[in-house]
Amino acid sequence: MKIAVVGGAGVRTPLLVNGLVRSDLPIRDLALYDIDQDRLRVIAGLAARFAGPASIGVCATVAECVEGADYVFLSIRVGGIEGRARDESVSLAHGVVGQETVGPGGFAMAMRTIPPLVAYCREIERRAPAAWVINFTNPVGIITQAATTATGARVIGICDTPMELFEEVAHALDLPSAECYFDYFGLNHLGWIREVLHRGVPQLARLWERPDVLARVYRAPLFEIERLQRLRLLPTEYVYYYYRADRALENIRRAGQSRGQVIEGLNRQLFADLARPGADQVAVYERYLAARDAGYMQIESGATAPLERSPWAELTGYDKIALSTVRAIHFNSGAIIPLNVANRGNLPFLEPGDVIEVPCVVTANGAHAVHVATVPDEPRDLIARVKEYERATVRAALAADPALAADALARNPLVESRELADRLTAALLPA
Repeated sequence: MKIAVVGGAGVRTPLLVNGLVRSDLPIRDLALYDIDQDRLRVIAGLAARFAGPASIGVCATVAECVEGADYVFLSIRVGGIEGRARDESVSLAHGVVGQETVGPGGFAMAMRTIPPLVAYCREIERRAPAAWVINFTNPVGIITQAATTATGARVIGICDTPMELFEEVAHALDLPSAECYFDYFGLNHLGWIREVLHRGVPQLARLWERPDVLARVYRAPLFEIERLQRLRLLPTEYVYYYYRADRALENIRRAGQSRGQVIEGLNRQLFADLARPGADQVAVYERYLAARDAGYMQIESGATAPLERSPWAELTGYDKIALSTVRAIHFNSGAIIPLNVANRGNLPFLEPGDVIEVPCVVTANGAHAVHVATVPDEPRDLIARVKEYERATVRAALAADPALAADALARNPLVESRELADRLTAALLPA
């Protein structure tokens, strides 16, 4: 089995390599490619320390990397972390939440990312037509939709956000997550759990009746307990940016820096520490991961201290979801995993080609969405509006049309007017 990673200089690559080589998959080759060849050599060297006897190939071209691959992971960041920090700063300057996957930040990232990612998918079609393409690239839903719209590559989008919430809910209910089914629906970074079944018995009523237990589901106080009890739904943490946009904006402004700026500093320190003679590179990397995890959602939520990661969070993560997906395809296991796939009528208020995020049965034939019951009105209306924005963003990026871009951003629920969309588009997408 050959596995290729396009965007191999990303900081998650060593984690991915670690999970893959320690699995029961018959991996023969691991090939890494990135346009930043200097950084790629540093990351490949670090990944090799986790790879055991497996060999890691550093490729000079994407063609070399994906040639004959069985699986290709896409994890690119066009513009680097500096681009994210800039997107978030521009958004904040215009009075809109700055975050890399929602609002103007997610829009700018998608507009930069879609053209090169589509080009990579077309190269994969030529060089490895039977490969399964596992997309990590953010914003995952929009990017996966662009890839499946514009190419014939076999693309599945992955994100660890739903699985993290599944684990937190199971722990709050004192249930083994492996014995539960999570009735989940939505889009990437816009999803809700409707029910948790344990051996066929619904469980969420126990949360609605216990506000103290319900509050423990989230690492930070993102949502009002009364609202959750009224909805009788558990949103993923990114829904916070839609439900409480004013609060998120106020907290980020009070902090004086965005999450992107924090990670930019952490990354700079990581590579400086890795370059020190005699450095214990594994220890350096593990400290970096711990610092990055601790700051997750701290700024946006207004938490006064770093948020402690739950012990059971070790069961999730992009690397683990990716491994689970590949194993389910390779071994034809029928595992149920929340993934980003084409709608195909599952949510009837969306178009068949729209990419949605729902539990999927994963076999050697790919990921097949599990039927989702009728979506309640409140989340349905928000899903429909966000998907309209995502659809328009894909069209604008594929056409490279500034007028279409401004029209797309004006459809985003976090952008209040076409005039604001025009100003943001001009600032975020300079000629």
